[in-house]
Formats: sequence, structure tokens, C-alpha cells
Amino acid sequence: MISIVIAGPRGNMGREAVKMVENEDQFALKAVVDHRYDGISMKEAEGMEPLDIPVYKEIEACFTEEQPDVLIDLTNPETGKVHLRKALEHGVRPVIGTTGFTDEDIKELSAEAEKKKLGAVIAPNFAIGAILLMKLSRMAARYMDDVEIIEQHHDRKLDAPSGTAMKTAQMISEVRKEKPQGHPDETEAWEHARGAEYEGMRVHSVRLPGRVAHQEVIFGGEGQTLTLRHDSLNRTSFMPGVRLAVEKVMETTGLVYGLDEFID
Repeated sequence: MISIVIAGPRGNMGREAVKMVENEDQFALKAVVDHRYDGISMKEAEGMEPLDIPVYKEIEACFTEEQPDVLIDLTNPETGKVHLRKALEHGVRPVIGTTGFTDEDIKELSAEAEKKKLGAVIAPNFAIGAILLMKLSRMAARYMDDVEIIEQHHDRKLDAPSGTAMKTAQMISEVRKEKPQGHPDETEAWEHARGAEYEGMRVHSVRLPGRVAHQEVIFGGEGQTLTLRHDSLNRTSFMPGVRLAVEKVMETTGLVYGLDEFID
């Protein structure tokens, strides 16, 4: 039995995670962490599942009193960073579903997880299909090295480009030499019309109501194009990946960035 605390239980992802944990025989939901409520049960809090589970405002108090095995954090980039560090300090294995971590953050947190001999997971995307898209993109880039990425998310997402797009570009760069793309003399009449640039690849971010999480990776070659696309149509699409991350973090030492490490 894996005991779990969830941070961010009122969000769209958090509500789905609560349901998933409650429905898994090998998981036990010990508590939730929410910045609005403290000292009550979930069934007394507006916007939460009607469960007799305690709600904490301070994550350190939650860790001290509940002593969970795993933290699932589905909050926001800044809060996620704080919660990850606090989890490691208290011997809790974090599964973080927020993005916005820098390379320096990941390096520092990796060292801390190794020092504590704990597993930790930061997942830019929990959808298994999105992970397969990343891995297939890496494969395709060996043979078609002109590539652009278009990612689309809801208009409440704080960071751009998405962690998924960044991770995809980083995985492609492992097999692709840095190179300029487009006409060598191209100009932008409007700044950033060609999107962000990463080692010559262009990354475009769309933010619109009605979107959930979508990504296209488009490869161009002589006389042909290849388009790989993944669409998450609702938040339940992320739950198999959350479940996988919780299971794997219990078997892992050190920080793993991206679920691709767990999928052959």
C-alpha cells in the first residue's frame, strides 16, 4: 500500500488525481494540501470531492502528521518547486506535474534526491500518448532534421512554451546537430512571428479557451513532410501516467525528468 498526499485538489488535474487514487486498491489517500482551507475535511471544503480526508494549508505540517510515502503535486510552477524541496526534506517521494523548472533547478534537485536516497519525478506531461510522441519524434529526427513544434493549451496555462514542447526539443537535440532552418535571409515583420528558437528548431505556443493539451511535431524533407500529433481531450488522459509515476517513484533513487525514462 502506497500512502499519498495530493497538493492542488481543487484544480482540474487535482480532482481527477483524487478520484484515481481513491479507485486504486494499492493507493491510500492520506490528506490533501490546499492554500485556501486548513483543519477541515474535504467534504467540508468547496470544490473538493466529498471525502472524509483531512485538508492542510501548510505542507510541512501535513508531512509531519501524515508521514506519506508520495506527494502528487498538481499546483503551479513556483509552488511545485517549493513542495518538491519540502518533500525531500521530509523523506517523501515527490511526483510533480507542474513545469517551469530550469536546468539549474533540475541539477540541484537531482543532487538533493540522490543525497536523500529518494526517488523523485518531474513530469512535463503525464499522457502516455504524449510520451510516445516525444520518443517517436526523437526517432524521426535521426532521418529528418528540419523540424518545428506547435503546442496548444488552454488560456489559463502560465508558462510558454510548454514543458512537453521543451522536453520534446531537448530529446530531438540528443540525435540532431544544431542547425539553422528557413531562409538564411528571412526577416520577421512582427517580432517572434517565427516562434521561439531552440538549436535552430522553431517552437510555437497557442493559448485558447477550449484547448486542453495538444502538440504537433512537423518534420520537413525533400519532397515530403511527416507530422506527429497528440491530443489530450480531457484530464482523465493524464491519470494512467500519474499512476505509473507513483509506482515507479517508489522503485527509483534520484530525480527522473519525464516519464519517457519509464517507457521502453
